Amino acid sequence: MPTLKDYPKTFRHVRLELAREKQHAEARYLREGQHDGYDLVVPLGEDGRLDADAWQMANEKCRVRRFDDDVTDAVGILSRDEQGHWIFDYDRSIDSDDEIGFRFAEERFVPGEYVSVLHGGAEHTYRVAFVRELG
Repeated sequence: MPTLKDYPKTFRHVRLELAREKQHAEARYLREGQHDGYDLVVPLGEDGRLDADAWQMANEKCRVRRFDDDVTDAVGILSRDEQGHWIFDYDRSIDSDDEIGFRFAEERFVPGEYVSVLHGGAEHTYRVAFVRELG
């Protein structure tokens, strides 16, 4: 497991929290301790976009934690598939658990922005809750 000093300076901790959706209209995501989403440790450019070059040089350090009600549900890595899509890969030996970041190459990971992830066969929208330096 890498330590903080092992990470390049462009790496950030990004938190994505489930945004209001028709099936989550009760706004459960607004209550303390009841968040669903992802914690990412990823390289970002100055514009807030994923830095593919930095990822290429240190992809083994790009981590993903999926959580449900703030409890860890799965841990994996940020990877890319053959088509160049950014994916959350929880088990490298199978593809069936992969989740696709919809248009992640174009998205800006800055607080208040929204991104989409294909999870469980459906597209879900997440709000970027925060972006922090590591450490």
